Amino acid sequence: MVLERVGDPLRERERPDLEPGEHQVHLDVQACGVCRTDLHIVDGELPEPKLPLVLGHQIVGRVRGIGPGVTRFEPGDRVGVPWLGWTDDTCRYCRSGRENLCDNARFTGYTIDGGYADQAVADERYCFTISEEYPDLQAAPLLCSGLIGYRSLRLTGDPERLGLYGFGASAHIICQVAVSQGRRVFAFTQPGDTATQSFARSLGAEWAGSSLEHPPEQLDAAIIFAPAGPLVPAALATLAKGGTVVCAGIHMSDIPSFSYDLLWEERSIRSVANLTRLDGREFLGLAPAIPVHTEVEVFPLAAANDALERLRSGGVRGAVVLSVSAP
Repeated sequence: MVLERVGDPLRERERPDLEPGEHQVHLDVQACGVCRTDLHIVDGELPEPKLPLVLGHQIVGRVRGIGPGVTRFEPGDRVGVPWLGWTDDTCRYCRSGRENLCDNARFTGYTIDGGYADQAVADERYCFTISEEYPDLQAAPLLCSGLIGYRSLRLTGDPERLGLYGFGASAHIICQVAVSQGRRVFAFTQPGDTATQSFARSLGAEWAGSSLEHPPEQLDAAIIFAPAGPLVPAALATLAKGGTVVCAGIHMSDIPSFSYDLLWEERSIRSVANLTRLDGREFLGLAPAIPVHTEVEVFPLAAANDALERLRSGGVRGAVVLSVSAP
């Protein structure tokens, strides 16, 4: 399913079998998660995607072939492919352990063709082994919703009381992680979305309400998963002294001005950019131990446009995933 022009629907296209390059694995795609970042690309909110482009950066597949120099995987292995798809290993960010900020990074489903297809190729360095405890469809959301959520949680510090704004794919995973760590979770949804509030409570949130409400207690940290800038001052207003707001999305609407007193007393705002391989190894080892359960709505590959519109409409319980090939 190919994006040929920003703003257009995806088109079903045939292409020759792919060939893996040096240090690349060739995958039969089994499943691919559908992410809000995909919508940002289609809508032109992320600039200069590779065109034509195969979207999708939460890929679960089986290795069908390997390119020259591959040492980590063999045909038949099951692997996951995330958003960060390639780094140069030489810039000052890579050399200082911050490969997520690489000056020349390439991204799966944005500057590299992704997983809305029955085949894909990927750099073996940025592929992860996935626990066999997760079926393909349930594993796919771990590769972005889970990974970015986990990095966001790490950047909050060590909060006792954690707010999650936008209770979708990432929040439903990270709520389970936070609760397993003994944190108290407060979930914020769109006004009137009582179904999602009930879902959040079923996953361990002790309070769930509207993003327009104040929680019953001040929070130590908040993660904003929704791409809505006005949530930043709203979240700041819920924080105790020294609290942190983490903006987890790759795109957000403009943040409105706010009075300095919301930031004073050592409150802070920070963003999350991409992920590191360490994030991936830690989280994918942690998820089955908790265990994290991913709830998914499944669409066939040919219905990728419907899947994107379903995500756009809101109200998804958990994550949206494309079922690509039979296991």
